[in-house]
Amino acid sequence: MSWEVAIERAKSSIVPRTYDVLKRYPYLQEIRKQVREAKEEVVKNLDHYIEETRKAVERIGGRFYLAGSAQEATEIAAKIVGSGKVVVMSKNNVAEETKLRERLEAAGNEVWETDLGAFLVQIAGEEPSHILAPAVHLTKERVAQVLRERLGMAVPPDAVEIAARVREFLRDKFIKADVGITGANAVAADTGAVVLVENEGNIRMTSVLPPVHIVYDGVDKIVPTLVVAQLVADLQSAYAGLYPPTYMNISAGPSSTADIEMTRVSPAQGPREYHMVLVDNGRRAAARDPVLWEALLCIRCGRCHLHCPVYWALGKEFGKPPYTGPMGVMWTAVTRGIEEAGPHALKCVHAGNCREVCPMGIDIPKVIHEVRVRYLKITK
Repeated sequence: MSWEVAIERAKSSIVPRTYDVLKRYPYLQEIRKQVREAKEEVVKNLDHYIEETRKAVERIGGRFYLAGSAQEATEIAAKIVGSGKVVVMSKNNVAEETKLRERLEAAGNEVWETDLGAFLVQIAGEEPSHILAPAVHLTKERVAQVLRERLGMAVPPDAVEIAARVREFLRDKFIKADVGITGANAVAADTGAVVLVENEGNIRMTSVLPPVHIVYDGVDKIVPTLVVAQLVADLQSAYAGLYPPTYMNISAGPSSTADIEMTRVSPAQGPREYHMVLVDNGRRAAARDPVLWEALLCIRCGRCHLHCPVYWALGKEFGKPPYTGPMGVMWTAVTRGIEEAGPHALKCVHAGNCREVCPMGIDIPKVIHEVRVRYLKITK
């Protein structure tokens, strides 16, 4: 089965569903204005909000780390995890950006992706093809083949059957896990809390069952308050066509209880340790850039991919995984530089669909054009 079959199936499923969500819940239009204003405020004052986040995380009993580079970020996480551990991870594009799973495996840990799409990509030994649906390039027939060849699972090419078998496989990993690593849809600077939206239930188990919870994501996920953080999760879910989400999770420090004399103590039933590793890796420089700064407003809904004719044709060859599609060209420039993003910017035909469907109103074609201009200047 080809990429063309896989992407047509995905488009026919999620594109009309997203339009239906936006029509059914008109208040989302007001939310997106509020979120854009809040994220603009943080981008303009990023160092201030990083420091506010650090203070808040320490106030709630967590440990905060700011990593300048991808290597520094993975080394921090590797030091927290140690070796010989079972690690479960929720879908995390910054972990993919920095190759965190590979670093932890090299340290002698057993590491499992627990989002179904990310798990399938891990088992297949391939790269993610979409920011939100990393296995969108795999048809159900191909998934059944991969599970049979790599794990010896005899499962028919049926989405319900596949989800059930992977659920059974991963349940044992959750129970044994020593460390859970999640990303964040948004990080609240005022409270040190993270908000995560999901449908599978794997993020809840990743963030609650293991005794150690590590939040690992980019500094661009910071928003001023917990209220705004929840709005970001609402918006991401809606523009991904999956609103309302099945679950929305808030984590703010190690587990705790105040059931004895109303005095809050920690830990309780959940993790005893809460670590937050925020990654720069080009983001703070982008925040100061007169054009690239707008990329930091992206909430990773992945809607632009499904309206882009170049992505329809090229898939994960348009951008550098995990940052594919129109937003991916911007984010390849932010995290890997103009030289790596430039060849992908040259593929853009400037149809403009990405700008029209972006919930943040990011002028993606303008950013891609700027990447193209800078690339041609340094290569001529």
